[in-house]
Amino acid sequence: MEAKKNISMAVIRRLPKYHRYLRELLRNDLDRISSKELGERIGFTASQIRQDLNCFGDFGQQGYGYNVKELLNEISAILGLSKKYKMIIIGAGNIGQAIANHTRFQKLDFNMTGIFDVNPKLIGLRINDVEVMDIDELVGFLRVTPIDIGVICVSKNNAQAVCDIMVANGVKGIWNFAPVDLAVPKEVIVENVHLSESLLTLSCLMNGKTYT
Repeated sequence: MEAKKNISMAVIRRLPKYHRYLRELLRNDLDRISSKELGERIGFTASQIRQDLNCFGDFGQQGYGYNVKELLNEISAILGLSKKYKMIIIGAGNIGQAIANHTRFQKLDFNMTGIFDVNPKLIGLRINDVEVMDIDELVGFLRVTPIDIGVICVSKNNAQAVCDIMVANGVKGIWNFAPVDLAVPKEVIVENVHLSESLLTLSCLMNGKTYT
């Protein structure tokens, strides 16, 4: 279903959680579930779930609840999982290797196509059956292999330069693990995963009063 306009990022960021729980329900052979039952499993109110899903269309039936498989398919489509994505990783250190070894990405059709690094000790290493290439090969690789998503796992001093190369060669999505805000054209989407900011948020919540 087509989403309504001006949907908040808070709603968007809850969708992957819905997807994860619905997949588990389907694996457990549960055919249908009410908003109340789903909310109890996820930790949301039934009202919150109905409001979130209403942003994208009419789901479920009063007195029946949601068909788990149908709702999972709808949310998968909203999340763009009806497509296949080609990804590359820049930076084959600890974070880059952890991402490359995450097998769930492949199950969701996020296919790791290349890994690049500057460290001679890492070049030639195979990670999850993908060989680490020299960063000097990146431009040539991108010119012959269209890539949807670039994953940045380099230092903050090098992140913008790496981003610029990928954007100049047609990459439209950047998953950024470097602790720096990147400058990109408006048609390029950046999702930042700043580990230290997340940890500091946890620290704040542990040591402060309750925030709503």
